[in-house]
Parts: sequence; C-alpha cells; structure tokens
Amino acid sequence: MRFLVIEQDLRVWGTSQGIISRSFLAKLRKAYPQSIIDVVYLKQSDSEDRLDLLPVNSIKAYVLDLKIPFYTKWVNKFYWRFFHVSLTRNHIHKIFGSYIAKIDYRQYDHIFIRSAGLDCETILGTKDLPILKKSIITFNEPYPSFWCTGSTSPLTNLELFKVKEMFEVVSQAKSCMATEILSEDLQYLYGSRKKFYNLPHQYDESVFDLSDVDNVFKKNSKIMISYQGAIQFGRNVKILLDAYQELLENNPLYSENTEFVLRLKGTDRKKLVDKYLKCPNIKILNFASFSDSCNEQMHEADINIILENGPLYCNVLVGKAPFLAATQKPILSISPERSEMRRLISDPKYIANCNDKEEIKQKLENLIINRMRSDEAAYPFGDYFSDENFKVMLDKVLFGTS
Repeated sequence: MRFLVIEQDLRVWGTSQGIISRSFLAKLRKAYPQSIIDVVYLKQSDSEDRLDLLPVNSIKAYVLDLKIPFYTKWVNKFYWRFFHVSLTRNHIHKIFGSYIAKIDYRQYDHIFIRSAGLDCETILGTKDLPILKKSIITFNEPYPSFWCTGSTSPLTNLELFKVKEMFEVVSQAKSCMATEILSEDLQYLYGSRKKFYNLPHQYDESVFDLSDVDNVFKKNSKIMISYQGAIQFGRNVKILLDAYQELLENNPLYSENTEFVLRLKGTDRKKLVDKYLKCPNIKILNFASFSDSCNEQMHEADINIILENGPLYCNVLVGKAPFLAATQKPILSISPERSEMRRLISDPKYIANCNDKEEIKQKLENLIINRMRSDEAAYPFGDYFSDENFKVMLDKVLFGTS
C-alpha cells in the first residue's frame, strides 16, 4: 500500500503534537512494514526536527511564509465584523492549500491530513480541493476554539461561521478521526452523517534521540512525584499541590521521603513558584528538553501526574498519556467527571476528581505508600497503547470496519 501523510508539526520537543505525529509515523511503519510512506511537512517556521529518524520513504518539508499583507490586514479590520469571515485566516488557508494542491494524490491508496494546534490550517487548507475526497482528516483538538475545554473565548458569529466552514470540509472528506470522546463530540457538533473513527495518540521511542541527559533532575528522596507540562485550559495544579502539602503537614514520613518536582510552562508559573517557595519538598523547575523530560519521567520519577483539562469535562487525550504508559510507572490522573482518562483507566486508584482535594490526597497517599513498598511495573492503561491495538484500530479507519 502507498500512504501519504500531510503533517504540520514534527518537532522533537516543545510541543506534544510533534511527539504524537512522529510516533504516528513510526506506528504506521510497524503496522504496514512493506508499505510506501511519503510525508509532506508544512511547517510555519524553521526548526531542527531530526527528520532522519522518521521511518518513511520520503519527506518533503516546506517552511511556509504566513506573513499577512498589509492591505489584507487593513481591510479585515472591517470585513470580519460585517461578513463574519476573517480574511487573514483565509489568506493562511490559501497558502497551505497552494502547497497541498500540487501533490499528485492519485498515486496513493490512503491519505492522512493531520491537524496541529487549535487552528487546523492543514485541514482547512484542503477545502474544495480534490485530494480531500480521498483523505482521512485527523482532529487533535476541538475546532473552533470556543469548544475547547477551559476556553474563555466567546461564542461569536465568527466562531459559528467557523463551524459552517469545517462542516463543509468534513462533508467533502473521505472520513474523519480523533480520539474517543473528541470523535463523538465532533461528529455531533458538525452534524456529520459519516462516522468519526477513533484512533488514540501514540508514543514510539525509536523516532527520538534521548541521549541528551545533561539537565536531568536527579531525585533526592525515596519517592519522586513528577508533573511536566503546560498549565492551561482549566488544568488544576493548585488543588494537587495543596493536597500534597497537607500530606506533608499531617505525616513527617512524607516530608522525609518524598518530593514533588514540576516542570511547568504557562502564564501562572511565577505565581505558583511564589506560592510554594517555602515548601522545600515542592520544586518548580524550568521547562526541559524532550530528552531530559523523558529521562526524568522514565528513570527518576516514581509517580507521574497527568492533568486533564477541566473543570467539567475533557474531550481530548493528553499527549503525554501514551508516553507515560510506556514508562510502566504508576500515574495519578487529575480529571473531571467526563474525560478521556476515565474511559482508559480501569483501576480507580490511578484517577482522582480534579475538584475534590480529599480524593486527590487519598489517592496520592495510597500511591506513595504502595511505591515505598514496591517498585514493580504498573500498567494503568492496560494494552490500549500497544502496537497490536493500534493496528486493529487503524484498520477500522482504513477499511471502514466496525
């Protein structure tokens, strides 16, 4: 078989999307080792992406010039208010579309067009192009951003017109896929008469160079708890740290034998540093390279933390979930009542309500006690992220089986 994959983000660190997309290519190669896999990479800036590590037959990378002409920006100040369409967005979509339109898509059996970030430029750039009728489009986030968990953007006419625009793309595409809850929500949002298939994010170590360990934090306690990621979209790190602080205050055993190491990025990072500065067991560090981050969570941490979006629901699969599954370490997912993690984690000891500090404290304490007794491998996700399960779910997408 011949595959074409159109990607927007293959970066090796600084973004979970790059990790997910690189791993998808590795898993696709494992699922169909004799196939032809060609990649068109439309990126928005220069970056060192280690494309040589990707197991594909060919890759064409283009750096797109997305600078908006002055005239377009000036007219758009008035245009979008009257017509609820953004000329600047349309300009960007046309640039993406101009590259995609040049692809000889007829030579491929299957085509994946994968989105990145919140704006879905690769997907929207294919609107009305013939390649779309042969393409499987992949959503990694809700679109438009109003429907993102924790979003504070208002529901404007511009946002509603975005729904209409994406509806047209979905209608033209061969099929669509996303992670489990997101696929359900988007199929309903766009009133799609075609099935949205479910394919989870993946992690594959083979497409990364993890040899850089210069800045790995070496644990200083018997038990190291680790969270690494952004604090956005309602992810509640404060309630988790407050629960941990109460454990320290209530039992000196935890003060003497545990530490909580966080690598955070986000606008509230400085506030968190100031708030917990006087607690020596809580260490908030600068964000690390992907290699450093992986090595810390694989080899130094004893318990890894997942923060889902919130506070009411999370319909996206956090990008670090498949990687943390590969570490075979216990995890604690801080999750809302309706979330992807609640569907994937069968054992309740690995998940706690993001709005219930007492439950978080109890679950965290139990994991600490269990980890002090034993460092045996843990499998919170079962075989959900296995190569075998990926192949089964991929075949449903490719061949329309249920």
